[in-house]
Amino acid sequence: MNVLSLHNVVKAYANHVAVNDVSFDVKKGSIFGLLGPNGAGKTSLIRIITTITAADSGQVFLNGEPLNRLHPNEIGYMPEERGLYKKMKVGEQLLYLAQLKGLSSRDAKIKLKAWLEKFEILSWWDKKVADLSKGMSQKVQFVATVVHDPSLIILDEPFSGLDPINTNLIKDEIYQLKQKGASILFSTHRMEQVEEICEDIVLINKGKILLYGGVGKIKNDFKEHLFSVKYEGKLPETITNHEYQIVSNIGNEIIFKGEKGQSSNDLLRGLIRNNINIVSYNEIMPSLNEIFIKIVESSNE
Repeated sequence: MNVLSLHNVVKAYANHVAVNDVSFDVKKGSIFGLLGPNGAGKTSLIRIITTITAADSGQVFLNGEPLNRLHPNEIGYMPEERGLYKKMKVGEQLLYLAQLKGLSSRDAKIKLKAWLEKFEILSWWDKKVADLSKGMSQKVQFVATVVHDPSLIILDEPFSGLDPINTNLIKDEIYQLKQKGASILFSTHRMEQVEEICEDIVLINKGKILLYGGVGKIKNDFKEHLFSVKYEGKLPETITNHEYQIVSNIGNEIIFKGEKGQSSNDLLRGLIRNNINIVSYNEIMPSLNEIFIKIVESSNE
């Protein structure tokens, strides 16, 4: 089942088409990456999904229903530009935001204090937001985003300003929310984070989808049939019995390149027949960052 579905969504501002016939699905209980360079149309899409603006054409469904004015209570949105009021106290502001999402004052206070206790910042309840560090403010914003138990959580650069310990803390909470059935739409420029936590992604540029699917399948589709072989001892003067091209031979590592359809087992058998003392043998898969750059640059040409 999909928590979110976009069908042929279009949004234009004056003469600029920000979102151009975009369609994709976010599965229930998944972490989905919304990727693209600056100005790609990501923010316009998020504003449509959160009902801040409406699409010019196309349809958006949340939990199988056409998007309507009641759906924002089922969505938690943490924007890249944080929206906390600096002069308000932390507890006062969180209570206000939780009640905007439909929680009663009593339920909001119970849930908020549990979250702040979990993040070890309950002592900041009566302190002003202006007194918070960037990382502390980030955690408060995260609590405001998830306290009402939304079915769809939209996180735009959620780890910005966090040290490694607090990054892992937020990451663990994201995994737990997923396990409880929430779906996370995750937008970031940090491809290594996407590769680590996302199951599916959509890559857009200039309002159009360039790439869409499972992370594993995409990486497999873009692999270049490169293999790294690390060895010990001395190599023979010539390495025979294989049809792979040697791309590099530096130190104790050889990089081989094959053609699509060639069996990597043939390479391995050939190396063994050459009496090479193999320490490790693995296929080199492209990173999402490499794929991102390749696809976006190609689309800009």
